[in-house]
Amino acid sequence: MKGPTGRREKGSIGRGESMPSHPVETPGSSGSIAASVMRRVGVRPAWIVIGGITLVWAIATAFTGSQTLPWWLRYGPLAVSLAIFGLPHGAVDHLAPARAAGHRPTAAWLLAVGLVYLVLGSAYGFLWWALPVASAALFVALTWFHWGQGDVYALDAIGASHLAGRGVRIGTLLVRGGLPMLVPLLGHPEEYRVVVGAWVALFGSKLDAAWLVSPAVRGVLGGGFALLTVATLLAGRRRSGGRVWYLDAGETALLWGFFLLVPPLFAVGVYFCVWHSLRHIARLIAVDPSGRSTFDERGAVPALLRTGRDALPLTVVAVLLLLAIAVAGGVAVETQTDLRAAAALYLVFISVLTLPHVAIVTWMDWAENAGLARLVDEQ
Repeated sequence: MKGPTGRREKGSIGRGESMPSHPVETPGSSGSIAASVMRRVGVRPAWIVIGGITLVWAIATAFTGSQTLPWWLRYGPLAVSLAIFGLPHGAVDHLAPARAAGHRPTAAWLLAVGLVYLVLGSAYGFLWWALPVASAALFVALTWFHWGQGDVYALDAIGASHLAGRGVRIGTLLVRGGLPMLVPLLGHPEEYRVVVGAWVALFGSKLDAAWLVSPAVRGVLGGGFALLTVATLLAGRRRSGGRVWYLDAGETALLWGFFLLVPPLFAVGVYFCVWHSLRHIARLIAVDPSGRSTFDERGAVPALLRTGRDALPLTVVAVLLLLAIAVAGGVAVETQTDLRAAAALYLVFISVLTLPHVAIVTWMDWAENAGLARLVDEQ
């Protein structure tokens, strides 16, 4: 996706002539506003929420022996994500690419982003209709990539020197994306299977994944992923043992525990809202000149509210579109079975938006010379 106002010089973050008074800072400068935003908005709240839930769940399970949640609580985080952080984090995509390139959003930028969403979203929607099982597998793979991509960017933003080198960077992406996508399968295989099966059931298909949840397959997947996790962290440790490496290792261990212990639908919903989405919102604040000024002068909450205002129009449009699809498809929420179907529809809807969103974020990496774009420099 080439910038409508012309391609910027690689690595020249924030040199757009149209924003001379508010240059976009290069992620990775530990003292930059971008690093401060990522720590206060993207890192600390996530640690508090995910760490707190993991601790409470471990204690509650130890005392009660129960690993179940009330149905309303299980689906609660997904419902909340409609309006808070989850769905809105992608609703600034019409503004974010221009800002990442150091330009003000213009009609040309908005048209380019709109075309990306129209073409990629329509293509994926058709794929769900034609090949639902393949589309479900693609959704898992796409989300694996994107959530790993987001965490690599976040680590770069706070100065992660240990990610230098293609092997460590790619390994970190695979580990961070695999924690929410693979680890729930290891700890809660049947619920994982039910959730994915509900996606394809919307299109009249049935998921035959008994092999996937078998102990042998899960043992191989879990063992291989654990080895990848340890190898990636050790490789990063050899490159740099700085404070960010310890943060990386701590977050990785926390997420392993969280997704092994906590029921998948609830865990992924919480992660989507307070981990992945908040880290992307921190990025949105950092590339927005007004957002950075608001954060610098007034703090994190006003900066979040400003970004929320940017996201509000398209969030409302997306929610109304989702409701229209649900009504047209006869999806209700009167029973627990209905609720499972509604959650499946929401996740399929999210998947259709995720493909163009990933394209936008990947382009932002290139524009900022950050995240995955640094692989080019590390060849």
